[in-house]
Amino acid sequence: MRKLTGKLEVILAAIIFAGAALTTAPAALAGQDNDSSAVQSRLSKKQYQNVKATVNNGIATLTGTVDLYEYKADAQKTALKTKGVTAVRNEIQVAGNVSDADLQKKLVDKLSYDQVGYGHTFDAISVKVQNGTVTVGGHAHNYVNRDSALALVATTPGVKDMIDDIEVDPVSPMDDQTRMAVAHAVYGFPTLNKYAIDPAKPIRISVQNGNVELYGVVQSEADKNAAYMQANQVPGVFSVKNYLQVAGQPTERQ
Repeated sequence: MRKLTGKLEVILAAIIFAGAALTTAPAALAGQDNDSSAVQSRLSKKQYQNVKATVNNGIATLTGTVDLYEYKADAQKTALKTKGVTAVRNEIQVAGNVSDADLQKKLVDKLSYDQVGYGHTFDAISVKVQNGTVTVGGHAHNYVNRDSALALVATTPGVKDMIDDIEVDPVSPMDDQTRMAVAHAVYGFPTLNKYAIDPAKPIRISVQNGNVELYGVVQSEADKNAAYMQANQVPGVFSVKNYLQVAGQPTERQ
């Protein structure tokens, strides 16, 4: 009789446990549905009309399509602000097809004129496109110029994804003085002042703790060497790396 009673207790405990599981599982699912609805309601703007959000164990998965990479990135930020969401799996696809070559040219042209009049001569930002993914690299004079370049890329049709590899030059009054001194030395040289005429084609000057790097495209080997010598003679300059490219020739480093 005692053995039978023991078996009944085990069976009853199993039934109670199963019943508890049956009552809590729907509640958990309901919570996930609520989280999904909360994220979806945040993504109610027109640019997210083709985006779907599902939440499982605090992880929001975003799928669908948008027109610009900027919208893809913003959707992720918006989802992360939702209560109950701890991480986001962003599987949104950016619509539209632009060849890598066309996209590269378009971005180079846009970035050439970006921040004109705001010290963009001291930016040396590069772009590389592979399968629609744009890697933005090089140097920016400050975070404002870096953010401007990234925003320009993010809002360009055809950009599927973006990698930020831009280095922001150190904040230093001494470096600021060196930048201006190098600019005066380079652009004040008779054969080099022509590079100040077109704001899209300057000799770009990056300075990091007294170390100078020159970027851009010049018309001749003589101009490249002249820029190097002018920068190298500025007091306070520790070193000069010459990454200037002569038009029609492969890049050489000095």
